[in-house]
Amino acid sequence: MNRTPLLFLNVIIIATCGLIYELLAATVSSYVLGDSITQFSLVIGIYLSAMGVGSWISGFLEKDLAKRFVEIELAVAVAGGFSAPLLFLTFAGVSYFSIILYSLVFVIGALVGLEIPLLIRILKDELDFKKLIARVLALDYIGALVASLLFPIFLVPKLGLTRTSLVFGLLNAGVGIWGTWLLENLINKRDLTILRIKGFIIVILLLIAFIKADSLTSLAEDALFVDNIIYAKSSPYQRIVVTKGKIGYSLFINGNLQFNSFDEYRYHEALVHPAFAAHGANPKRILVLGGGDGLAVREILKYNSVESITLVDLDPMMTQVSKSVPALGELNKNSMQDSRVSVVNNDAFIWLDNNQNEPFDIAIIDFPDPNNFALGKLYTTRFYNLLKAKLKPDAAIVVQTTSPLMARKSFWSIMKTLEASGFYVKPYNTTVPSFGIWGYALCKLQPFETPNKPQENIELKYLNEKTFASMFEFSGDTSLPNEEIEVNRLDNQALVRYYESEWRRFE
Repeated sequence: MNRTPLLFLNVIIIATCGLIYELLAATVSSYVLGDSITQFSLVIGIYLSAMGVGSWISGFLEKDLAKRFVEIELAVAVAGGFSAPLLFLTFAGVSYFSIILYSLVFVIGALVGLEIPLLIRILKDELDFKKLIARVLALDYIGALVASLLFPIFLVPKLGLTRTSLVFGLLNAGVGIWGTWLLENLINKRDLTILRIKGFIIVILLLIAFIKADSLTSLAEDALFVDNIIYAKSSPYQRIVVTKGKIGYSLFINGNLQFNSFDEYRYHEALVHPAFAAHGANPKRILVLGGGDGLAVREILKYNSVESITLVDLDPMMTQVSKSVPALGELNKNSMQDSRVSVVNNDAFIWLDNNQNEPFDIAIIDFPDPNNFALGKLYTTRFYNLLKAKLKPDAAIVVQTTSPLMARKSFWSIMKTLEASGFYVKPYNTTVPSFGIWGYALCKLQPFETPNKPQENIELKYLNEKTFASMFEFSGDTSLPNEEIEVNRLDNQALVRYYESEWRRFE
């Protein structure tokens, strides 16, 4: 049997598994720690440098190369296969999680870095050296492409992070066991038996973990969240968790609190009603970007003049969460099922660029905070210029703009960006106990007076004439700082940099 093609197939598998482990570590770290740009950068940097260390170490291995290759495959199966469940389980229980994370990334990277040089040395007598190097490197990059396509499109949405980790651990273990047959003439019989026993034990352990993956995930998330988890699902875009505690229901996206039912009305009344007060007439067509929980829509439907609401949210699972969790449907008063509401599951940036519908009277923009570049683009001059083209001349918009106290530069960067995009802006803020002081921007395309009260005959729990007017006042520690604040553009993403540096202080 010609084993060379089969060993070349191993190269693709090794490269695919290696990149999957790298992506898993980066994704898990950003999920549990936040600050995704920094985490991705550190994980990738440490992983690549560890591969270099592994390649260097391979030069010191002189004997039993086939045996060493199989042992390394089995070691990668254990370290990589159990990496995601280990990281999730240790995050809530230890204070030195970062040390565990980066150590694990380094170990996996070093082991993967050992594999390819050893394979090349095993194959060097079976193929011309020039062709050998060309084919191995080409197949290595093919494996990386396979991993980069599989990870976001299929693995995470279909299997989840824990099962993905375990599946590729099984794949590595399979390659190790397979290697004992491909390379059996290079390994003595006693070592072959021991390696096969080890391989089958690892496969059994990984299979047990795969079967119990839901329990492992639940165990990890129970440690991450204080209250009882009543709903947890992974979509292609994010992890959505709903908990129930003494004071109500909470919704989390990738571990970040989105609202608590105890005080969400404060946030959503402040988000919606200033736009209607500033518009002043009888707005009919409303655009909501984000807000897939339906709570902003609940507030909008209090206005009798509203004829249609178009809600654009990327994640279908998010716009269905109030159906999946009846308590959230009660909280938003089943607003997402109202006949006036049309839900569009699309990237808001792309939708604005392509949509040719009739312009809107009011736009409510309720995106998550700009903690990565994908979200940061939704706060850029380019995005706001696209939005302008979808608004009537007298339209009013409100943008949620993070905390002016906790992230002061971020808040005012959004204001500067809106102004640079041609909007007249009235910044305001309110207090939401679950979040602290929270900020918003009220904008129009023409100069306007600051509204001083909500429209009459609207049922409100929090806002009244006094609280409404006070929202537009800023204390000294939340007002515009005495330094230059950058405008957020697609080519600089200044806002994401501000946001990371400011919120990192509170980790």
